[in-house]
Amino acid sequence: MHRPLLHCLSLLGLALGVAAPLVARARDAGMSPGEAKARASNCFACHAIDHKLVGPAYDAVADRYRGKGGATVAMLVKKIKEGGAGNWGDIAMTAHPELSDADITEMVHWILSLHGQPSEAKANQPAATQEESHTYKTPDGKPVTTDFAVFTGPDQKQVTDAVFHGYEQYNSYCFRCHGGDAIGGEYAPDLRKSLEGGMTWQQFLSTAMAGRQAKGMPSWAGFFEEKDIRAIYDYIKARQLDLVPPGRPPSAQD
Repeated sequence: MHRPLLHCLSLLGLALGVAAPLVARARDAGMSPGEAKARASNCFACHAIDHKLVGPAYDAVADRYRGKGGATVAMLVKKIKEGGAGNWGDIAMTAHPELSDADITEMVHWILSLHGQPSEAKANQPAATQEESHTYKTPDGKPVTTDFAVFTGPDQKQVTDAVFHGYEQYNSYCFRCHGGDAIGGEYAPDLRKSLEGGMTWQQFLSTAMAGRQAKGMPSWAGFFEEKDIRAIYDYIKARQLDLVPPGRPPSAQD
């Protein structure tokens, strides 16, 4: 196993070590034990309550399996424990051997309880982002359109906090395999070319969260949140469109 991957795995191990205090905090917020344990694990990195992320929405799971008996609960517990793909698409769900059957069972009962719940029962879940449209010009004057804000103003001098956060996260964690400034590296491809070749935001999120074990890429679920992966994607997309040059982009933090 090469050194960058070992570094990634050590960071993921550190993230798992903070699960217990997060469970206690979530319970203090009035959540059920199942929801508290789901939020303290990496479940919400790939799932949302009311819309699809990498995996299906929890309320869709509840609608499919609610009322089908103990055998279904046992099947879902096994699926979460062992991972795998097939029931909801081709993207494999990460295995969770570190979770006890008892904890997973509580999570499953909470998920199934979402069936038929009114909207106020989902108040803790952030709403899905609305689509945007922004038009900019590359250094050679070519107009390009994005679905996110790259700059804070029309002068295109300072990148947004989100794009700058993506730059920081990419050059802290992703550059070891994918190369500094998103130009491709020794162990992994140039992500600008991946986006140029048609990789969508949803595919980017799925790959980052699920990982590609056969190619040595770890799952980042449980370490990054969806908003962090989105910031990294936005930064790489801005690099691919030639809106952001190599190096540290000017930002409001300067």
